[in-house]
Amino acid sequence: MFDFLLHLDKELLLAINQQHSVFLDYLMVFASAKLTWLPLYLFLAYLIVKRFKWHSALVFVMIALTIAIADQSSVHLFKETFLRLRPCHQPDLTELIRTIKGCGGQYGFVSSHATNSAALVAFLFMVLKPVNRCLATLLLIYVLLIIYSRVYLGVHFPADVLAGAALGICCGLLTGWLFRVIKSRI
Repeated sequence: MFDFLLHLDKELLLAINQQHSVFLDYLMVFASAKLTWLPLYLFLAYLIVKRFKWHSALVFVMIALTIAIADQSSVHLFKETFLRLRPCHQPDLTELIRTIKGCGGQYGFVSSHATNSAALVAFLFMVLKPVNRCLATLLLIYVLLIIYSRVYLGVHFPADVLAGAALGICCGLLTGWLFRVIKSRI
């Protein structure tokens, strides 16, 4: 069963990675870049300040904590434990994988991009409840585009990004709950 899942993971990776076009290549590199999302982050900061006023400082501290927990757990609890090579570092895949912008570190399980973005969105869903439908759609597109781009670029297997997103959601829900507890006491 495990061999079947690994085989399926490779096949799905290759199907996504080999869907190349000039437009998609640019879009996926753009989606994976950290500064790409700066306008979204600034917009979210504006919404947070508008909604929480002086409590927004606590929200920003909690966002930093959320990302720190997500990022460090993706590396220290997963990448350094499972030591699963990225597809672009696996000898049997290097000739089949298209990499557009390098390969990244040696290990890829779980994807830190997926973990961090999913953690941020889960936290924001907890904190900004109720979430406006347009904002929810925008945040879901943000996460899905990052997740898809990592597989498209050949730097992660689909299981890497799915597990990373699951880890990120757990981190975001945990810190979202912690934020609610702290806010109720001040």
